[in-house]
Amino acid sequence: MSWWEGNEETRLLIAPESGSSTGTGNVDGVMLSLKHPKSGNKACYFLNNGSLQELNWFKQSYGSWFLGDYVCQDGGLYIATAIDPVFLFLPIFDEARLKKNGDQGMFRSVDEILFVDNYPGYRHLLSIAEDCMQIVCEMKESDAVAIEDYVLLNDSKVLAWMCHKVYQLKTTLPTLDKNYGAQSEKDTLIEAVALLGEYLNEERVKLLCNHLKLDLRQAPEPSSHEFVPHFVETAPADQAKNNSNKKTSNSGKQAKKMKAETNSQNIKDMFRRVTRSGK
Repeated sequence: MSWWEGNEETRLLIAPESGSSTGTGNVDGVMLSLKHPKSGNKACYFLNNGSLQELNWFKQSYGSWFLGDYVCQDGGLYIATAIDPVFLFLPIFDEARLKKNGDQGMFRSVDEILFVDNYPGYRHLLSIAEDCMQIVCEMKESDAVAIEDYVLLNDSKVLAWMCHKVYQLKTTLPTLDKNYGAQSEKDTLIEAVALLGEYLNEERVKLLCNHLKLDLRQAPEPSSHEFVPHFVETAPADQAKNNSNKKTSNSGKQAKKMKAETNSQNIKDMFRRVTRSGK
């Protein structure tokens, strides 16, 4: 059972607007357990109206949400951000070609490739797989009735796609923060590769660096504020830990209460700071 199944507690999710229906049958959205493209760990994704989104989780030590007249005790924030499905397909296509002795591998049917043991969520991606395959794979039709496509991952196409992603990021990063504008072009390029490296295996990152003649050891220091990918395998353990923390002695509860009061923020001060910053 996935972590969200049977859970009736309220959670706050921020996601892109779904837009109009594209006929994919996913207008209402569906949660999927898929392999993270870099670590291979089970992670949560959100397929909504043909758009695949990565689900991230952020939570401060203390906090709740006011939702209308209701208080959501869990102050965690779930954020769904769009992700290029090619990242998730790459390791699946790579494994499916069954390379031996340095050859290119063999063509496999798409339906066969997306049948992944213990990951039925990949079956939901059939509707968006074709566009991804054309980008990074060689394709051929079956010799029979031509109702099924056979694909083979092409390393040259993958490298071209990765370079395209790097230069997209290199162009976009300076528009997000003025600090990027103060960086050299090489530093921005290195940071773009480092960001892509969060979703690529080490072999492909090394291949990309060699192609661009870059050294990631020269990358700028990362920001201290990060959204951590929410791996569904760890969710039950976290919930169990939270439940066990509640079974403390009275003295322990008093100490926790005092800590909360010490680190709490006066809501008037919060609004005062917002007002000052708006002047």
